[in-house]
Amino acid sequence: MSTITVRSIHELPELREAVRLQKVIWGFDDIDLLPVRLFVVAGHIGGQRLAAFDGDKMVGFLLSIPGLKRDNGVYLHSHMMGVVSEYRNAGVGRALKLAQRTDALEQGVTLVEWTFDPLQIKNAFFNIERLGAVISRYVLNQYGITSSALQAGLPTDRCIAEWFLDSERAQSMIEGVAVVRPPVVEKIAVPSDIVQIMKNQPERARDVQASISNQFLRHFGNGLVVTGFERGDAESSYLLSAKKDEK
Repeated sequence: MSTITVRSIHELPELREAVRLQKVIWGFDDIDLLPVRLFVVAGHIGGQRLAAFDGDKMVGFLLSIPGLKRDNGVYLHSHMMGVVSEYRNAGVGRALKLAQRTDALEQGVTLVEWTFDPLQIKNAFFNIERLGAVISRYVLNQYGITSSALQAGLPTDRCIAEWFLDSERAQSMIEGVAVVRPPVVEKIAVPSDIVQIMKNQPERARDVQASISNQFLRHFGNGLVVTGFERGDAESSYLLSAKKDEK
């Protein structure tokens, strides 16, 4: 990480490189790529275009666009973040998210949201336990069936992460400080080898996904919120608490 820098990108060659990396990271077909023009527009309307570099080589990027909530004002929707495979588990994703947080707070924005696949448990742990995001919403097949091999032909069911940037929870988790945990009232378990199941047993993977989706929708309908994530050898679990404790 000593050689990694994170900064905003503005020039067309850099924006085109972020588009190219989408094929490298996710294996998207052209139809599923976020185009250069979206990166251009995001920069003009208050969004964020951040990239991580190892020297002159772009090894990751993040794109967000502004959103508007009728009750809570402006927020940022973090639409896509990716890191090339050889730089994963090296803190690049964390560096991009922390740069996003700093930039957002400087703009007076205190909420960032994004979607993620609940079957990607490494992402879940990172979002919840390292950044301090909470989850209280779930969308079925948000993007339709995509060309990404990482999705293994499954519907794109998604959790919506809410990152309250100036909350005590987020600040403490970013700094690695222990926080008081709200009581856990429900758990949603995911097989820890779900990635291999997706690759080798697609029918079983779909059954697991459907079961997890039903549990999320039921628990969120009952007013619960995900406030923790517990990793295990056989299975890992989303930890749900009463919604009043969501921040």
